[in-house]
Amino acid sequence: MKSHVIVFPGSNCDRDVAVAIKNISGQKPEMLWHKETSIDHSDLIVVPGGFSYGDYLRCGAMASTSPIMQDVVKKAKEGVPVLGICNGFQILIESGLLDGALMRNSSLSFICRDVLIKSKNKSSVFTRKSKLAKMPIAHNEGNFFATSEQLKKIEDNDQIAFQYCDENGNVEQSSNPNGSLANIAGILNENKNVLGMMPHPERAAEKIHGCDDGKIIFESIFN
Repeated sequence: MKSHVIVFPGSNCDRDVAVAIKNISGQKPEMLWHKETSIDHSDLIVVPGGFSYGDYLRCGAMASTSPIMQDVVKKAKEGVPVLGICNGFQILIESGLLDGALMRNSSLSFICRDVLIKSKNKSSVFTRKSKLAKMPIAHNEGNFFATSEQLKKIEDNDQIAFQYCDENGNVEQSSNPNGSLANIAGILNENKNVLGMMPHPERAAEKIHGCDDGKIIFESIFN
């Protein structure tokens, strides 16, 4: 399988996700600079985490206008799997591939810690092998918000990919690190081939990371 990782000014998780992909798929992904205008045949496109353009204006807003994003959107609409992690999730929302918005954390502070998440949708290419998992988060704007109409559409179409939960899988407000609506940690598009998530699976993909729960996302895609 051929995969691509998009690199923006300020990306800082692009190499991490490239290593995770290589370790699990056996193939090194192609790193694409954001000023490229087209993507060759791809079985997976990753929009990685970091702080693209220093998060100026609004997280992901400037990156969403980068030349490469036109083809990312085109490929997504053609059915190519697209994974956006943290800042990548923000970029996918700004690009119109996912509904909702990501606002300041309810604590109004940067959060960097491990969280537990559970999969609500178990049929997408990203979630078909998912289970209760521990992964790190590191963000200032991860508070997912949607209008009541958008949330109903997301829920009715089984587009909630992951929710923050406790060790028993209970979705409680006490397990919500950032104030996200419905404890949402990740959502899918209508066709289930685009996933945006705030937790970092690439930072929990090897035992040396202290936890390898995140590799299940990549195993779901590649195996």
